[in-house]
Amino acid sequence: MTESFSSRTPQQALAALLAQHAPQRLLLVGSQFPALAAFATAHPQVEIAVTAPGPLPAALAAQRFDLALLVDCLEHLPKRDGLELLGGIRNLNASRVAVLADLSACGWQDTDFYALALQANERFQRDEQTLSLFTYDLRDYKQVPDWLNAKFWANPQNFGKYWW
Repeated sequence: MTESFSSRTPQQALAALLAQHAPQRLLLVGSQFPALAAFATAHPQVEIAVTAPGPLPAALAAQRFDLALLVDCLEHLPKRDGLELLGGIRNLNASRVAVLADLSACGWQDTDFYALALQANERFQRDEQTLSLFTYDLRDYKQVPDWLNAKFWANPQNFGKYWW
């Protein structure tokens, strides 16, 4: 991520993210925001589960969501609890995760998100506050290595045929 700030607002970025992925089941950890309200109004069939910052309630922890949003969440948790929450959601509850956080308020660094395989997307600044948007998508978090093909296979004629 470059050090420049986005020309969009955080609400516009979140609205674009919701429009791009069009989730049918959505988990929001933290505060409601206007872009989500507009999305819910436009898509009444979408199931939206909302919970406060902290460990997920058992009913939500046992479910799978298309997208998980953490907005105004990490700022209200100790770093260890935030790491456990974000890692647990990424591993067990959602294939896509987006986090909007004020890094100075929550005590996190960019590298903490990178360690969880999240990518830095945009930074926003208003007055003295700087917000950062990080995302994770299971489908594209890692590029396929160039060596993973028939050319480097021990028996190229069997590449992709057998799994053991």
